Amino acid sequence: MNSKQIIKRLKSMGDAERKAGMAGFGISTEKALGIRVPELRTLAGEIGKNHEIALELWASGIHEARLLAGMIDEPKKVTEQQMDAWVAEFDSWDICDQACSNLFDKTPYAYDKIHQWAEREEEYVRRAAFALLAAKAVHDKKASDGVFSAFLPLIEKHCDDERNFVRKAVNWALRQIGKRNLNLNALAVKSAHRISRQLTKSARWIAADALRELESDKVRERLSAR
Repeated sequence: MNSKQIIKRLKSMGDAERKAGMAGFGISTEKALGIRVPELRTLAGEIGKNHEIALELWASGIHEARLLAGMIDEPKKVTEQQMDAWVAEFDSWDICDQACSNLFDKTPYAYDKIHQWAEREEEYVRRAAFALLAAKAVHDKKASDGVFSAFLPLIEKHCDDERNFVRKAVNWALRQIGKRNLNLNALAVKSAHRISRQLTKSARWIAADALRELESDKVRERLSAR
């Protein structure tokens, strides 16, 4: 299938009722069709990896085409320029998170982009930094503890961002780091306690939510069993 055939297929899969419901989850529906992510993953499997088609799907501007683009692109062919261009056009948390966890975290530029994007003021660009950090914490099994402990100061720095989609991503990154192993759990818990002493509402929420999970018996038992 070429990109035109794929877009035609996507339009045939659209569901107006589902599209209407997407808005309730904070998803931009202006250019959406109303297709479930599992359906997109099935279609991505049919298409296979294809960098050029991914670029064409992204250029269409269609919400689900962009989700699909992140699923089929080839990480080795992705450039820093492409990552910066895509992140600048993020307009929904799901586009952000799917691109970061399906594609960007597999590129050699991921850790650099976390630092760069965290200092940007745009809501979805900053969210992308911490969504990407969360994805790396889950997927990069070979990374040392030092790689992730070095990001805790960045988390603490930006935990005062009151924007909902940013604070949730900051919290997500902290929790995923703390669930890698017992050592990082202890470091993340200490970080969360430092965050709890900050005066902003966002920081207090991030700390309380992270501690609720990271100090739970369920997480501690799972990490101890490894």
